[in-house]
Amino acid sequence: PQEIVSGESEEESNGVNLMEFSDEILLHILSYVPCTDLVLNVRRTCRKLATLCLDKSLTHTVLLQKDYKVNKDKVKQLMRDIGKEISQLNMAGCYWLPSSTIDHVTRCKNLVKLNLSGCHVTSLRLSKMLSTLQHLRSLAIDVNPGFDASQLSSECKATLSRVSELKQTLYTPSYGVVPCCTSLEKLLLYFEILDRSREGFMLSGQLMVGESNVPHYQNLRVFYARLAPGYVNQEVVRLYLAVLSDRTPENLHAFLISAPGSFAETGATKNLLDSMARNVRLDALQLPKAWINGSGLLQHLKFNNPFYFSFSRCTLSGGHLIQRVINGGKDLKSLTSLNLSGCVHCLAPESLFRKAEDDIDSSILESLVVSCCNLKHLNLSAAHHHSSESIGNHLCQLLSRLKHLLSLALPVCSITDVAANVEKPPTASNLVPQTFGRKVRIGIQTYPRNLADQANQKIESSVFWALMGSLRFLETLEIIGSSFSSAMPRNEPAIRNSLPPCVRAQSVGDSEVAAISQLTYLQSLTLAQLPNILTGSGLISIGLQCQHLRTLSLANLGMMGKVVYMSALMDMLKHCKCLRDLRLEQPYFCAGAQFFQALSHCSSLQRLCIVSRSGTLQSDAVMSFMANCLEVIMCHMFMGESLTVCKNLQQSIVRSFQADRPALNVVIFPLLHEDLTEVIRDVPMRHLDEITLFKSRVAEEPPNLWW
Repeated sequence: PQEIVSGESEEESNGVNLMEFSDEILLHILSYVPCTDLVLNVRRTCRKLATLCLDKSLTHTVLLQKDYKVNKDKVKQLMRDIGKEISQLNMAGCYWLPSSTIDHVTRCKNLVKLNLSGCHVTSLRLSKMLSTLQHLRSLAIDVNPGFDASQLSSECKATLSRVSELKQTLYTPSYGVVPCCTSLEKLLLYFEILDRSREGFMLSGQLMVGESNVPHYQNLRVFYARLAPGYVNQEVVRLYLAVLSDRTPENLHAFLISAPGSFAETGATKNLLDSMARNVRLDALQLPKAWINGSGLLQHLKFNNPFYFSFSRCTLSGGHLIQRVINGGKDLKSLTSLNLSGCVHCLAPESLFRKAEDDIDSSILESLVVSCCNLKHLNLSAAHHHSSESIGNHLCQLLSRLKHLLSLALPVCSITDVAANVEKPPTASNLVPQTFGRKVRIGIQTYPRNLADQANQKIESSVFWALMGSLRFLETLEIIGSSFSSAMPRNEPAIRNSLPPCVRAQSVGDSEVAAISQLTYLQSLTLAQLPNILTGSGLISIGLQCQHLRTLSLANLGMMGKVVYMSALMDMLKHCKCLRDLRLEQPYFCAGAQFFQALSHCSSLQRLCIVSRSGTLQSDAVMSFMANCLEVIMCHMFMGESLTVCKNLQQSIVRSFQADRPALNVVIFPLLHEDLTEVIRDVPMRHLDEITLFKSRVAEEPPNLWW
C-alpha cells in the first residue's frame, strides 16, 4: 500500500494539476461542458470549481435543446440554483419533458430570450409563465390544437407587447400570439398544419378569420414563413400576408417565403410585392417560384447589402440572374448565402429553347463567382449542370475560387470530368482497378485500404479532386443525384420507383468519394444516387481522414439490387468516433449483426435512421446495439419487415431503454404500409426535419436566422 501511495504522489508531482490553470483557461474549458453538468455535478467537486461553474459567462446562456439526458427534475434543480442568472434559455425540441416542466421557467425573472419550440405548452401555462417574464424580448413557441388566445392574462399580453422577436410554429389554423406582439421586428412562422385531422376531417384555414385582432407589422424588419406541403398552410399564410399588403413596413429588409409545390400569386400578394418594390430595400429575399417565374419583379426590387438569396425551384435563367440580381457585380460582395436548388436554367443565358440537360454557360458561373466572392453557403443541387469541354471552364474549377465556402451542395452530374466521359464511356471493363499479383473478377473490385493506394489510381488529376483540395475549410457537403427522390416524401405514401440517374453521372463513384477525404474539417456529408459506386472504398478514406464528421447521410449508392458498399461502410464506421447522426436509404439493406457491431464503434451516435425498400433487420442485433450505444436516443427504421416484427421490436426497445433515456424516440414500421403517413405525423419535428426526411439543407435558410 505504501508503494502505491508513493507512486501516486510521484505521478501527481510530475503531472499537470488542472486546478493550477488560470481562471480564464478553466472558464474556457468549462464552456464546453453542458450547463446541467456544470451546475448539478462539476461544481460539487471542489471549492474553486464551485465558484467558477457559477460564473456569469457560463450561466448567462443555458442551452438544453440537445441535452437528451436532461429530465424534469434536473430542469427544476437547475432553475432553482441559477434561474435568476439566466438571460437566454433554449429548450427547443425538448419534446420528452412534461408540460409541467415549463412552470419552473418562472424562476428566470431576468430572461431576455426564450425558445420553447417543440415543447408542450398550453395556453394557460404560457400565460402564467409570460406574466412573470417582464424583460422578455425574444420568444419561440408552438401553437397546437386547443390553443386559446382568450386565456392569456393582461400581464401576459403586456409581456408579449414588448417582444420584438417571435418564432411561431403552427399546428392549427391560428394567429397564435402574433396579435399581442405590437412591437415585432422579427417574425418567423413555420406552418405545419395538416389538411386532415386525426379523425379524418378536412381542415380549413378560414377557422381563424373570426379572431378579433390582427397582426401588428409596422416595425417589422424580418418576415419569414416556411410552409409544409398542404393547401391549408397556404390559406393560413395568406391571412398573415393580407395585413402586410395593406401597408408595407418601411424598415422591412428581409422577406422570405419558402413554399413547396405550387403557391399561386394573388391580387393581394401582387400588391404587396409592388409596394415592396416601391418602398423598401431588401437584404434577404426568398419567394415561391410562381411569384417569380415569368414576372419582371426582380428587375424592380431594390437591394441594400444583400446577404441571402434563395431562388429555389424557379425557372430563372442565368441571363436574368446576372442582369437583375447580380447587377454586373455591384454590391454583391455582401452576399454570403445563395440557394439555386432546382433552378435548372440558372447557369444558362436563356431558358426558352434550352433543355435541362444542355451544357451550362461557364461565363455566367464565372460572373457569379467573381461578383459573389465572399459566398459561404452555395446550393446548386436538383439540376443538371453539365460543363462543356472548354479547358479551365469546368464548374468545379470555377467554384474552387470561392475560398470562403463553408457549405456546398452539387448535383452528381456536375462533378464528372468531361474529357473522361468523352474519351472513355464508363463500362464494367474499364472501371476495374489495376492491381498486381492476383486476378480480379469483373464487377468485384478490391478497394484500397489507404490513401497511398488511391493515389496509385491517379484520381488526383480530376477536377473534383482539385475542388476538394481547394476548399479546405468546408464543413458541409452534399452531392445529390439530379433525379434523386427519397422513398419517404412528406405527406404521401412511400415512393416505390425512382428515376434513373443522369447519363453524365454514370461515371461518378468510388474515386470521387475518396476525393472528399481531403476535407479535414468536414462535419456533415450527404451522398445520394452515385451510380458507379462499386465497393465504397472512398468511404473508408473519409472515415480515416474526416475525424470531425458528425452527420452522415447515404442514399442509393451503386446498383439498386444489392448493397455493394456494405463492407466498406462497416470499415468506415469503426473510425467515426464523433458521428452523431446516421441516415441510410438503400433498397435491400440488411441491418444485421455485422452492421450493428460496426456501428457500435460510433460511441457518440445519437440518432439512426434507416429507410430500405425490401430491407431486413435482425431484432437481436438491434437490441444489442441499443444496449451498447448508450447515447442513442432516436432509432427510426422503415424496412420491408412485417408489421408484427416491427411493432414487437419497437415495444422491446422502448420497454428496455425508455427509463434510462427520457428522450428516446423509436419508430420501426414497414416502409410501404398504408398507414406510414399517420406514423410519421407523431415523430417529433426536430427529428423529422433534421434527419428522418431527406432534403438538401445547404442555404435552406439565411444564416443565423434564429439564435
